[in-house]
Amino acid sequence: MTYVIAEPCIDVVDRACVEECPVDCIYEGARALYIHPDECVDCGACEPVCPVEAIFYEDDVPAAWSEFIADNARFFTEALPGAVAALGSPGGAAKLGRAGVDTPLVTGHPSHT
Repeated sequence: MTYVIAEPCIDVVDRACVEECPVDCIYEGARALYIHPDECVDCGACEPVCPVEAIFYEDDVPAAWSEFIADNARFFTEALPGAVAALGSPGGAAKLGRAGVDTPLVTGHPSHT
């Protein structure tokens, strides 16, 4: 199990969770943040600092946002539009920097701004 970032993060991308994460497993796309399911150690440090309450333990993701469970994993396992290849396990978000791409679910989501 892992933590998941859901719909409320789209177009917000507040990095408080990134700063709090002790294992550097929260990656930045163009419009949203994504938690790497294999790098997350389930510590929960990210959840209480999220200002829009977008982070959930996988089993606690509200049904309306359940598609974000697979979507967070998809960010790492599939070559996304605009990316050369799948990210895989880069071993930390800080080394990678801002990916600048999103999953089709996030890309196609109406703007919150």
